[in-house]
Amino acid sequence: MTVHFIGVGPGAPDLITLRGRDLIAACPVCLYAGSLIPKAMLGWCPPGARIVDTAPLDLDAIVAEIAAAHQAGRDVARLHSGDLSIWSACGEQMRRLDALGIPYTVTPGVPAFSAAAAALKRELTLPGVAQSLVLTRTSGRASAMPEAEKLATFATSGATLAIHLSIHVVEQVVTELTPFYGADCPVAVVFRASWPDERILRGTLADIAETVRAAALERTALILVGPALGAEDFGESALYSTGYDRRFRPGGGQ
Repeated sequence: MTVHFIGVGPGAPDLITLRGRDLIAACPVCLYAGSLIPKAMLGWCPPGARIVDTAPLDLDAIVAEIAAAHQAGRDVARLHSGDLSIWSACGEQMRRLDALGIPYTVTPGVPAFSAAAAALKRELTLPGVAQSLVLTRTSGRASAMPEAEKLATFATSGATLAIHLSIHVVEQVVTELTPFYGADCPVAVVFRASWPDERILRGTLADIAETVRAAALERTALILVGPALGAEDFGESALYSTGYDRRFRPGGGQ
């Protein structure tokens, strides 16, 4: 018996990996967060599968479901939105399974920031503009931010920021970032990236808070901030330059 932690992506069912889809189809037990996982994905579960919405469950109850499946020798598909490496709350589940001696695997998923960038049709790192992307959030009820990881700390770099789980405090985000990026810095807010009701709001640090409030967005939205979101006059990477010598195109510099 194995528990398969599966990142199912940002929302669109066809953005799940093939491995993730195949694992769902092979597991007689499926645990999913009902508020974040598209119901269409549950259609891949095998006939007769035990399907449990974990949204109303606490950690003990979730682990109890897994332990019962382990006792019965039934594989479990544990579905989480986005990718499991960030803000998935998988770490504490895995720690419990380690203590119980229950084996598990991890299957990555398409993260929300990738889906948001695709919706915007923007590259988040541009030559001469930004070469770093910071994935961060503001303090919330579930997890406080370490003092060294405040928005102002990351803002000093000038990198592109992908700010998760913070749309409800957009005014705070603007206040903290404006001294570093300037009021005219481009901002994009992507609501429910890749879902049928996806929405995109564009603006600057000067006006994005008002735009967000007018749209009544309070959750499930990603805030992207940085010059790369609006830059047009940026340099070209040397990667495809005729003078660039690389392994798969030797002699390019000759």
